[in-house]
Amino acid sequence: MKARAARPGDAAGRRKPKARKWAIIALGANLGPARRTILLAMRALQQFSDDPLRMSSLFRTDPVDCPPGSAKFVNAVVGLVPRPEETPESLLAKLQALEKEFGRAPKTVLNEPRPLDLDLIAFAGETRATKKLNLPHPRAHLRRFVLQPLNEIAPDLLLPGRSRTVSELLRELPPEASKD
Repeated sequence: MKARAARPGDAAGRRKPKARKWAIIALGANLGPARRTILLAMRALQQFSDDPLRMSSLFRTDPVDCPPGSAKFVNAVVGLVPRPEETPESLLAKLQALEKEFGRAPKTVLNEPRPLDLDLIAFAGETRATKKLNLPHPRAHLRRFVLQPLNEIAPDLLLPGRSRTVSELLRELPPEASKD
């Protein structure tokens, strides 16, 4: 039987892969048909994975640190197993190209509304601190819109440099998101 990618929130996507091999991608959109865009982007991310994706449910969230009047976001998280030759930098370049395919223009304002935002949250246990890439994402542990969907697919994950699991970090944050 051929393996299939799990649908968002699907129990088939909840088996326990080896987290040390995962790349974690946070998805967000608040321009255009955001829900549809996130679902299409999740499907497109499969091309970068050696195994079926682990996909969270979709969450509708208030904008964080965005310009006044910004629309709510649709957020999700995907876990994928990068191909053996993949590096964090090469995956980041692919994510940025995918954002452009979905209509993302170069930033003019910090945290401006966007049709698609793909953030590389973690890549296996690797760390980076360069001008182009910080791993793990420096604010992931503080953001409910990342931790809540990530908790669905990897509640016991320890992000590099953190001593508490995703579920423990999430419990420490105030509530704000709801499933879409």
